[in-house]
Amino acid sequence: MTVVYEDNHIIVVNKTSSEIVQGDKTGDTPLSETVKSYLKEKYNKPGNVFIGVTHRLDRPVSGLVVFAKTGKALARLNEMFRNGDVKKTYWAIVKECPKETEGELVHYLVRNEKQNKSYAYDKEVKNSKKAMLHYKLIGHSQNYYLLEVDLKTGRHHQIRCQLTKMGCPIKGDLKYGAQRSNPDGSICLHARMVKFMHPVSKELIELTAPVPAGNLWNGFDMD
Repeated sequence: MTVVYEDNHIIVVNKTSSEIVQGDKTGDTPLSETVKSYLKEKYNKPGNVFIGVTHRLDRPVSGLVVFAKTGKALARLNEMFRNGDVKKTYWAIVKECPKETEGELVHYLVRNEKQNKSYAYDKEVKNSKKAMLHYKLIGHSQNYYLLEVDLKTGRHHQIRCQLTKMGCPIKGDLKYGAQRSNPDGSICLHARMVKFMHPVSKELIELTAPVPAGNLWNGFDMD
């Protein structure tokens, strides 16, 4: 992880694709604990360090994760994420070129807990939740296309599921229709930008995460 921004109330890090945000059944050390250790060491803090998880990124996804350092910031950020007051922009690499270079996708997603997978439908079905995003083709290379995605809702595996429904599965995402996995187990989805009013100071925070190292992310001609 790399710290992108920090003040008294929040800390924002650029997560690598292998890190988990919160502990799960794997027992691997979650990013929240790594951040705690970092703060404990940096400020030489005795006892427990407070870190609040405000949102999650799927394990194979890289990019910006916002943590709260105080209870006040956590409560306010939780509400902001719930109300859609945090603008999140993602970059995704896909093999297929979308039919339209820009558009809004509206689907109804049903989450299958057993498979840890969501399914997209064009019309409302039982137990479905409305999912909306805006995408734009922003770059291309010899073999791939780079899409910028603005999330309007925050559903389980939303971008992965909706892009597949559009016929553009994310590179490396076997679960959602990619033909091959990436060697490092990642998928080519990156939480690129985040924009929100600071939960305490009320100043505008706009942050960008550098893309993962390697030729793939850096080999695009920007449209």
